[in-house]
Amino acid sequence: MSNDPLLQPYTLKHLTLKNRLMISSHEPAYPEDGMPKERYRAYHVERARAGVGLTMTAGSAAVARDSPPVFNNILAWKDEVVGWMRLLADECHDHGCAVMIQLTHLGRRTRWDKADWLPVVSAGYEREPAHRAFPKKVEDWDIARLIADYAGAAARMQAAGLDGIEIQAYGHLMDQFWSPLTNDLAPPYGGPSLDDRLRFTFEVLQAIRRQCGPDFIVGVRYTGDEQLAGGLSKEDGLEISRRLKASGLVDFLNVIRGHIDTDAGLTDVIPVQGMASAPHLDFAGEIRAETQFPTFHAAKIQDVATARHAIASGKLDLVGMTRAHMADPHIVAKMLRGEEERIRPCVGANYCLDRIYQGGMALCLHNPSTGRELEQPHQIERAETLRKVVIVGAGPAGLEAARVAAARGHDVTVFEAANDAGGQIRLTAQTERRREMMQIIDWRQAECVRANVRFHFNSLADADMVLAAAPDVVVVATGGLPHTEVLSAGNELVVSAWDILSGDAAPGETVLIYDDAGDYPALQAAEKIAKAGAKVEIVARDRAIVPEVMAMSLTPSLRILQALDVTFTSTWRVDAVRRDGNGLVATLGSDYGGVTRERCVDQVVVNHGTRPLDELYFELKDGSSNLGEVDYEALIARRSQTVLRNSEGRYQLFRIGDAVAARNTHAAIYEALRLLRTL
Repeated sequence: MSNDPLLQPYTLKHLTLKNRLMISSHEPAYPEDGMPKERYRAYHVERARAGVGLTMTAGSAAVARDSPPVFNNILAWKDEVVGWMRLLADECHDHGCAVMIQLTHLGRRTRWDKADWLPVVSAGYEREPAHRAFPKKVEDWDIARLIADYAGAAARMQAAGLDGIEIQAYGHLMDQFWSPLTNDLAPPYGGPSLDDRLRFTFEVLQAIRRQCGPDFIVGVRYTGDEQLAGGLSKEDGLEISRRLKASGLVDFLNVIRGHIDTDAGLTDVIPVQGMASAPHLDFAGEIRAETQFPTFHAAKIQDVATARHAIASGKLDLVGMTRAHMADPHIVAKMLRGEEERIRPCVGANYCLDRIYQGGMALCLHNPSTGRELEQPHQIERAETLRKVVIVGAGPAGLEAARVAAARGHDVTVFEAANDAGGQIRLTAQTERRREMMQIIDWRQAECVRANVRFHFNSLADADMVLAAAPDVVVVATGGLPHTEVLSAGNELVVSAWDILSGDAAPGETVLIYDDAGDYPALQAAEKIAKAGAKVEIVARDRAIVPEVMAMSLTPSLRILQALDVTFTSTWRVDAVRRDGNGLVATLGSDYGGVTRERCVDQVVVNHGTRPLDELYFELKDGSSNLGEVDYEALIARRSQTVLRNSEGRYQLFRIGDAVAARNTHAAIYEALRLLRTL
């Protein structure tokens, strides 16, 4: 048996878990009609098959009709859920993985105009800033039905054969009773006494025990410190922890720290790229030391070394690596094989969670198979006929194409004009807090080297160089270049955001950034310029700032830019720039019409996406058998590309990523995966 602390078994009540790694409760937004159907089940089973000890589903499953999901959550109040959860639990159990689910009532963390248009309910009248719904203050008859709703949902999960449940108490109804900031009730369910504010929780737990009996595993995931003035303090959290243990009603504590009622608060609870790793681990360890009770925790524990420390140091009994398992579902399997260095790293980009909070389903920025286990399995099958593949460009798209083609067994050569791999990601990583993005490149390059892919750096490939390699397949992944010619006059007077980030243009002193793409380069350029001491204004024609950078990922940028006094001006565009002495005058217009403004600055920076660097593709097109055509139906159905438009063509030709059109990193990698996996 391994002596790795993470691989030791752990007994919780009557349940023995085969290791100390868990996937904490989270909602990937894969349910269909509120049910965890095939996609949802495939996601959890993939991770169970790979060896994780415990997978927690739902973040969180709704126990009542008046808790309408805003993130496509499981509807635990429906009897129909039992059959679907049983299928999931049974299949995970077949692989030796325990299954639990998180149950909740969202309280004010939802909206009245969802689902059945029922009033939002809470322990007080204060609305949650994130969802903006003013709640009804709970009445006695609400409390009675809500207690029954929790117990009923727990009974359904027990009937489905789950190993246990977890009650959610951070930012949702349960702890809206706890916190003085959200509880306006009088005793016996409100007021200054913690006893009264906890009463609802203990009545719910008692009802669950009456329904499910003493043996069913029940835990609570809760905030041990809201980190808000007037809210629950660390001392309150320690006392709540002691009372939960002393009640005899719960079997484990799952600790978080902070509050989730704002984007910034949520991001502190679940840190993203550029923020400290495992920031609340020591706090969770204090809870465990104080209570001597089973304690779980997850918050940006994204690498095995940190997880191992959490267990070996005695801070935790089980450690959650949830986003890490979205990046690589096979963490445990690779550990067991002695291939820890091959684990695909979570880079903290938070594409997964940010998509959920904007109404999409969770996808990993650089593992496009996550959430698509049915359509794009994680395992790459070896090809029956091996071919010679030439790839031009070693950015994320090109490296993924090389990795997948090599995994298929093909002979792969990569040409890259620069002296290193990385493409646009290397430029992105110039900003210190986005350095983690380079792991996307480093991991792929290591996998390619392991598979004997040949790299030719400092090689600006032309058609002759490509054809000299006698390829069967050519993949053009040359990316794009910034497009700044968007003004009616003065295009020659502006620089691109890339120019600033690369150092090709020095920051001015009074700078206007026109962000007409709404993505990271404008934010990063603003940060670099403002840190140099300049006064910066970002102008965008969108109604919201930087719409392509989603809420949680935007938080670290806004904190820095606000501290540097960067100004955002929405709903305006830059129409023209002209010289005025040693300075520039930018003319602003509006899509709403009839108004103009002027700004006097010494530098104008334009962020307007990229245009494809596609000359090589068009040079090669006429000599290809498919004339560059992609059969989209075959691509989506995971069938080989068999288009033949030129019988004299000597090779198939494809282009991917930004060499086609400006998109994001996930799109580039996904395109490479699904095209090359059938080659």
